[in-house]
Amino acid sequence: MATRLPVLADQDRSFSTDRRDSWWLQPSTVFLGLTAFVAYSTWALFQADYYYAEPYLSPMYSPVLFTHTGATAGAPLGLAWFGTWPQWWPSFLPPSPAILVLVFPLSFRFTCYYYRKAYYRAFAGSPPACAVAPLGKDKKQYKGETGLLIFQNLHRYALYFALAFLVFLYHDAYLAFFRGGELGFGVGTLVLLVNPTLLALYTFGCHSFRHLVGGHDDCMSCGSDTARYGTWRKVSWLNQRHALFAWASLIWVAFTDVYVRLVAMGVITDLNTWDS
Repeated sequence: MATRLPVLADQDRSFSTDRRDSWWLQPSTVFLGLTAFVAYSTWALFQADYYYAEPYLSPMYSPVLFTHTGATAGAPLGLAWFGTWPQWWPSFLPPSPAILVLVFPLSFRFTCYYYRKAYYRAFAGSPPACAVAPLGKDKKQYKGETGLLIFQNLHRYALYFALAFLVFLYHDAYLAFFRGGELGFGVGTLVLLVNPTLLALYTFGCHSFRHLVGGHDDCMSCGSDTARYGTWRKVSWLNQRHALFAWASLIWVAFTDVYVRLVAMGVITDLNTWDS
């Protein structure tokens, strides 16, 4: 008679599972996607050049609090809220407007409830998927709702920064219809317009925004405020597709920066009505 050997308590059973499907595909894709975005955004953060091609401003550099007049294809002085680059800026850091603003939208992303699950699975393997053993010997290593709970709850406050950035980015899209005071549009105009739209779909589908709209009521359909109930239903529809809009908006932010950068460098030509 065959006997089953006992499993030692300290035996590493990382990723062991009875699943026969490709459970590893999703966490692997998330790992590669987030790693690629973090690598590119970090690189773009420190460039401080080629982020403006009139009338297009990269969303990674918006809003422009200060502008460096010596930058190549940098934002004009008229776009800077507080004028030229300050003298107190540390010399070891490039004069990049992105350094001053990216922390706010990234904090919203990093504390997002969807991304919390995504990066815990993809980077910490804690666990990598349902019914799959976590990485390491300790099966109780997940700390998302205990050790990091206070930090993750900052998401409800980061929401307000995300809402403010929608206003800034839509304003940039509006300015993208004018070049030298002349009304028109180009491919870049459409690119900049799609960017805040996808971000709005992601932001308004956020769990915190859904709670803000109707989270304090036990029965949304029981009251007489049909307008608020209708808003809550629309937000709930977006919330069901939160992961889709999270990835679509993330990819488009990077694509928009790439597009503006390539136009500013002269690598590609923006098709528009101004040059026709």
